[in-house]
Amino acid sequence: MNSEIKIKNTADETQIDIEGTIGVPEEWQFDEPRERVATYEKFRNVVEQIAAIHSAKVVVNIRSTGGDVNDALLIHDALTQLKAHITTRCYGYTASAATIIAQAASEGSREISSNALYLIHNSICATEGNAEEMSQKIDLLRKTDERLAGIYSARSSRPEEEFRTLMAENNGNGRWLSPDEVLKAGLADRIIDEKPAPEPERKHTLKDSVRRGWEHLSNLMHPSPKEPLPEDRNVFHFDLMHQEEERHRYSATRTLPREDPSYGDPIRHANDAAYDADAQLFKH
Repeated sequence: MNSEIKIKNTADETQIDIEGTIGVPEEWQFDEPRERVATYEKFRNVVEQIAAIHSAKVVVNIRSTGGDVNDALLIHDALTQLKAHITTRCYGYTASAATIIAQAASEGSREISSNALYLIHNSICATEGNAEEMSQKIDLLRKTDERLAGIYSARSSRPEEEFRTLMAENNGNGRWLSPDEVLKAGLADRIIDEKPAPEPERKHTLKDSVRRGWEHLSNLMHPSPKEPLPEDRNVFHFDLMHQEEERHRYSATRTLPREDPSYGDPIRHANDAAYDADAQLFKH
């Protein structure tokens, strides 16, 4: 991944985005020389621009898996020499040389995303040559490891030996750290993008359920806004005017007067007289 450093100035602050490979890694030494010179020239110009920043606030967004240690140290030193308040923010995979730049923040301003992973490890180089040349490279790598552990220790207030041990894990390849582990190691000051814990769900009683049911039915029958039902009620309560309207609408069924054949004595059947005569006999 190519190196990409962008500087954006606004009225309030300067944003520096560092993505991809930092500087010109040593393993690129076998590439076409003119390309290496052009790449480093571009990088040197960026470092000069960083050193010339006059903003009171600088935010460095880091999305990089590392690169050349020397170039990372140049960016680190350029940032720490500014008079501005520096905030570094690590996103995604932040590894190797990128973690050096992350330590350039002002006191208490090293941030890491809650979704990021962080890796520190022993320094690496690509080289060729005889035994003496190899020995010199080994000596340089060990001194580089000491220098890096010193930077981590100075910002975390923890012993250098802790970071030498962490860097040397997995045959010197280090170990990916979670944001919480980075915070615990003193390599960051706070985790950003954390979501607040959800509020515990309120348990509803049977009384709450009954009230909600009545209120729902009330809203369906009377969509106009109404005050919530009192706590001691679980039935409908309407205002007096509404009660009067309901009484008239739902009064008892009444029939209209009608003309009957007769309002006097009804016409009796012939057998009725016989029944009455028998009843008289029994009385005597």
